[in-house]
Amino acid sequence: MSNIVYKNFRFSTPFLGGFRALKIPVLDPDGNSVWPEVFSPGRIETMRQSVGHRHFSAQMLLEFVPPDRIRLDPGGLKIYESVFDLHSARLDGQLITGVSMYWDPSSGRRKSDDSVCVLIYRDDHNRNVFIHDILYMNVDDNDTHPLMHQCEMVLDFMMQHNIRRISIETNGIGNALPEIMRDAASNRGANIYVHKIINTRNKSDRILDAIEPLLSSGHLYAHAHLASTPLFSEMLGWSPMGGVGHDDGLDAVAGAISCPPITVHPLGSTARTYSANTNFQI
Repeated sequence: MSNIVYKNFRFSTPFLGGFRALKIPVLDPDGNSVWPEVFSPGRIETMRQSVGHRHFSAQMLLEFVPPDRIRLDPGGLKIYESVFDLHSARLDGQLITGVSMYWDPSSGRRKSDDSVCVLIYRDDHNRNVFIHDILYMNVDDNDTHPLMHQCEMVLDFMMQHNIRRISIETNGIGNALPEIMRDAASNRGANIYVHKIINTRNKSDRILDAIEPLLSSGHLYAHAHLASTPLFSEMLGWSPMGGVGHDDGLDAVAGAISCPPITVHPLGSTARTYSANTNFQI
């Protein structure tokens, strides 16, 4: 039946046969705007800074960047040593507008994926992201309560940075973690909020889309002490084509960048202490 229906409706020539595609990159071979009335040099640079090298090349220069050429060079990170000031909400001289803590869990045992919790700050006015701290967790292979012990470590990490909300990837082993975290926090008398995250996208795509635009446009910062963690090595060895070693720290960073942040407001100056004169008579 299908052959009878379609045999008289076949195209004799391919659709758009004979037509040529007109491709005009936004920059000419000398680097000048081909349409300066609309795309001024300043606007072009703003777009480049907003989307990163890969997307700008594909969308504005019409030059596709093959995945096997994409790398995450830690040399592109801006390194800082400042601490976050709660009262001014500033970090490295920049006003912080949001904070996220994200946990990408695993069993934490040897020969398993790394269990990683990461803290990032955001300066959304300037589109900057600060990877401020990262916690790689390991437990003994004979540990009978590995998730509970990891929850205790994560709670210590949260209290250290004065964070009360955490996003947890609940795919697989993470499904039980929100309740375990709440129990562990309750035992300490701590009030926390757990945000569940379910990831369905490919890990390499998550890492690439979250980290590469910020890194290639100079908007990704990292605290100096992260050089002593596996994160920089993960960046050096990573490829979107797969077949690399551990990339769980990168996945946690990507998760923190992508999840909704907690809004940060300056607390103001330190509260002053006043003493009253009680030397009076009635």
